[in-house]
Amino acid sequence: MNGRPIKIIDCSGNPELVSEICSFKGLERAWAKTNISSFSDGEVSIEILENVRGTDIYAIQSAGALVNTSIMQLLLILDALKRSNCWRVTAVIPYLPYARQDAKLKPRVPISARAVADLIQAMGVDRILTMDLHSNQIQGYFSCAIDNLFSSIIFLEHMMEHLEPGTVIVSPDVGGATRALHYAKRLELEAAIIHKTRIAANKIGRMVLLGHVRDQTSVLVDDMADTCGTLCSAAEVLRDAGSKKIIAYVGHGIFSGNAFEKIENSVFDKVYVTDSIAQDPNRPAKIEVISCAALFAKAITNIHKETSVSELF
Repeated sequence: MNGRPIKIIDCSGNPELVSEICSFKGLERAWAKTNISSFSDGEVSIEILENVRGTDIYAIQSAGALVNTSIMQLLLILDALKRSNCWRVTAVIPYLPYARQDAKLKPRVPISARAVADLIQAMGVDRILTMDLHSNQIQGYFSCAIDNLFSSIIFLEHMMEHLEPGTVIVSPDVGGATRALHYAKRLELEAAIIHKTRIAANKIGRMVLLGHVRDQTSVLVDDMADTCGTLCSAAEVLRDAGSKKIIAYVGHGIFSGNAFEKIENSVFDKVYVTDSIAQDPNRPAKIEVISCAALFAKAITNIHKETSVSELF
């Protein structure tokens, strides 16, 4: 154990999650006071209201609807912390924004995930703690230590308690096949994959099911749900293939645009998401939130005590 005092900074993206994290043993008095405001033109203003010299700091920021504002708030808070002579600063980013843009797939486009990683590191951060990165290669964009937690730890426990016999784990695309196979192996269930062709961003073409789901409960697993076009289309493919019940487990519920309407009118029986992103209390009844606070609280505690984080993977 490093013996340094621990402080948790709420960067304003998801105060409910921060509050829950700080309710766990050892973190009850860690929440540091800050003042985050904006000028009339939208310019962000930051002030840390407590002495943080020599402390072990965990700045928690979840990007939601105002993703670019969230990034700027995090960057300025990290700069303020490093200028305050903290002992160590860990950026806790449950959902890392721009992670979907992790490669140059055509000419004259940025690798946005790398650019965001560079911005965060430029603020002098010592460590990154996140969950369900869109691709593992993003870890290589950071030269500092990075821990990527998995929502599967949370979801598997829930599945073991609630899933019925005769369940098939389904990936909504080929890229998520490894994820689906991991769930299927742990639960000793069959797996299926939906192959899709993407026309453009947020636009899906043809979808083909590879596997058997007739008269089964189909469980879609994915790392994120944004406009929910892919997710709802995948559910329709499963319904047409004879699934008797359709459920989804999604790590990050972005739910932009008319996503709520799509979910409400979909063939899903239930969609489970974590609170890595603050969820609208007026969301459809089909969407149920499973908290990731305990997972992050344990990870923060282990990092602070300098014990294993890999035991949470």
